[in-house]
Amino acid sequence: MAVDQPQTDATSPLPVSPSRRQQVRLFRIYNHYRLVVSLMLLGLLFVDPVNFDTRFRLLNYYQAGVAGYFGLNAFIALIMLAGFKPSQRHITLSILLDVLVIHALLFVSTGITNGLANLVIISVAAGNILTPSRMGTFYAALAAICSLGISGWAALALGESADDIVRAGFLGILYFAAAFGLQYISRRMMRSEALASSRARSIAELEQINQQIIQRMRTGILVLDRYAHIRLANAAAEELLFGNAPDRTRNREGSFTLPKPLKFGFESWQKDPTRRIEPFQPSPTSPVLQANFTQLDRERGDHILVFIEDMSKVTQQAQQMKLASLGRLTAGIAHEIRNPLGAISHAAQLMEESPNLDQGDHQMLDIIRRHSRRVNGIIENVLDLSRRRAASADLVEMTPWLEEFRADFLQTQEEGSTPPHIDLQVDPAVPPARFDKSQIEQVMVNLCDNALRYSEQQTGERKVELHAGATADGERAYLDVRDFGPGISSEYRSSVFEPFFTTDKRGTGLGLYLARELCEANQAHLSLVDNDQPGCCFRITFAHPGRMI
Repeated sequence: MAVDQPQTDATSPLPVSPSRRQQVRLFRIYNHYRLVVSLMLLGLLFVDPVNFDTRFRLLNYYQAGVAGYFGLNAFIALIMLAGFKPSQRHITLSILLDVLVIHALLFVSTGITNGLANLVIISVAAGNILTPSRMGTFYAALAAICSLGISGWAALALGESADDIVRAGFLGILYFAAAFGLQYISRRMMRSEALASSRARSIAELEQINQQIIQRMRTGILVLDRYAHIRLANAAAEELLFGNAPDRTRNREGSFTLPKPLKFGFESWQKDPTRRIEPFQPSPTSPVLQANFTQLDRERGDHILVFIEDMSKVTQQAQQMKLASLGRLTAGIAHEIRNPLGAISHAAQLMEESPNLDQGDHQMLDIIRRHSRRVNGIIENVLDLSRRRAASADLVEMTPWLEEFRADFLQTQEEGSTPPHIDLQVDPAVPPARFDKSQIEQVMVNLCDNALRYSEQQTGERKVELHAGATADGERAYLDVRDFGPGISSEYRSSVFEPFFTTDKRGTGLGLYLARELCEANQAHLSLVDNDQPGCCFRITFAHPGRMI
């Protein structure tokens, strides 16, 4: 697959590498040094102007050279101050010009014995630092040739001492020593800098990869201080702890406050680090979570790392084990219970045809038929659990799916019964959800049937309210099924999803249990919402469509 390369404008500046910026910065420092030296040389012309006539060979040329050298350095400083970035060619030309200008000043002054000769070493050293290549050796060779040339010309033409040639030779050795030494050091520094830059890039890439991994993990990760203030939280932690909690508030520092169950668990762990806290729910509609704590800095203990695990995966594994057990159990149920139950039902039908039955006998037969149907319903529900196939999740848009479900559900109602009223409300911008339509529709049929039955018992009307919305983070959908019945007392609210628990004598107690099992298979969470409104409200909170297991 081809990757489009970003187009750059021909007039736009090219990106500057770190080594290039370092070179420009060093040249700027070197130019400040040249400006200071030239200013000092210019100042010396006014400090002791009397003795220049006797010591200098060509005083006028020396004065003009010093003034020109100062003017050149001042000009370069001004254009660099204006934003000019010299290229490698400008830097090379400046070093060569320095070597030649300083030797020209030596030539028109007192020769190689002048203290200006020491400045050549600095220029050669600066050239090898700025351009650590063969050009640096050329700077040293040029300086040595110029020094030997000046001392040789003075010995032959002016009859000066030949010791100046020896001094020029020693200066040449210093030039080459400075060149080779600084080239070696510069290369080592460049290799070290390249290695450091490479490692820095690798560390930055690893940090970015780690951050992406942490943000995309389904395990929630928190970093807390000793006062339970959140310092860092990944997306999974925010979704699990604060995704649909009604009290999603921030503290003064701008971070989320810990849910009370987790805060109590953290305080208990601080008192006893070996203690494992119990699973908890941040809110009634949240999944069950498990938190594990560990110290990042064991010496000071300033920061604590918290792993938040969604127990849905463990629940799924437990469900698979339960289904395996149910599979073995239902084989015996089908044979050992259904066959005798069929015989009982058949015998009851035969007895009903007898003409010698009185009213009491008919009532007894009615009890036998009713309870036979109830036992058969329990067997059918258990068989449904054991036969349940794995969820085949699809990405579903909530609005059209709910409208289709309402139309299909109304068509399945008996013609002779009172027509039900289903009020459908969908909030704007409800995100899509990923689930198995057939399994969630089975859950919805169960919840709607219960809602219609209890609403009719309480109000005489068969009505139910469906409401689809988005959680507080705006990334997950939820679906509420509300009835207008008598509600469930507080003592029974924690038991409604337990198998075989029912408040209806005609029920089997497996409907809500089966509904929650089907929701868990689709990584959704079925809960009973307490919002101080009449009737019962069951909420299905769907998983994030992009972060399902």
